[in-house]
Amino acid sequence: MKEKCSRPVTPSRRYYRSPSFEGITRKGSEKSLTKYISGTGGRNSRGRITSSHRGGRVKRKYRKIDFKRNKHSIKAKVRFIEYDPNRSAWIALVVYEDGEKRYILAPHGLEVGDMIESGPDAPLAVGNTLSLSDIPLGTMVHNIELEPGRGGMLVRSAGTAAQLLAKEGKYAHIRMPSGEVRLILSSACATIGRVSNIAHDVTMDGKAGRSRWKGKRPRVRGVAKNPVDHPMGGGEGRSSGGRHPTSKTGVLAKGYKTRDPKKQSSKYIIKKRKKRRRG
Repeated sequence: MKEKCSRPVTPSRRYYRSPSFEGITRKGSEKSLTKYISGTGGRNSRGRITSSHRGGRVKRKYRKIDFKRNKHSIKAKVRFIEYDPNRSAWIALVVYEDGEKRYILAPHGLEVGDMIESGPDAPLAVGNTLSLSDIPLGTMVHNIELEPGRGGMLVRSAGTAAQLLAKEGKYAHIRMPSGEVRLILSSACATIGRVSNIAHDVTMDGKAGRSRWKGKRPRVRGVAKNPVDHPMGGGEGRSSGGRHPTSKTGVLAKGYKTRDPKKQSSKYIIKKRKKRRRG
């Protein structure tokens, strides 16, 4: 899927780059699987801001996605490939043989009219969901369960995929998109293929207004604030803060590890994720 560029008529159009929507076959959504969600603006039930830089987004509806894929041994036909404003990947509306409709994450290469299936008897094809124990080594998967039967929780963003490296006892070795290798129960399910909209990472908003449509408000540098508003605020003139960079709540930045060393799931991580290069 190629990204779509526009003519540089204005400065905002010069740097605007959007993904191609050629694979989208429907503009609306299924009414029975859609509900309205109200924006919070980053505020809690008391009206106080608990998450900064949020608010003012365009109204949108929430599509109920089937992450569990627990309708086994029943084939489903892909009816539409749709856009979902709540996630970066495309979604697919599938209709099962018994007439039930569900939304799933659309894998890359899935087209309207294709048949998908889940369960131990499902063939090894893009879009089918099987247990990790039934998937051959080297296969690219997404929508991976951490706990069997709870639904996919890992690798759901646009263009991402994990790889099944090995099987050892009741665990499978999975290489995550970050490069981390971790153990996951072989009885957990995963969907074959890569998540759709692989050109998502090269998109550019082009202007600040498009960020406001998404509900992202402007960020102000901490050193430009007053001491009462930020730990790095205050000072005479252009002061750099005079201390190690921190967040608004005082959490250290630039190298401070926030993962709990006593976290129980650390024993399932075989290889840590790749370190980001600075420079």
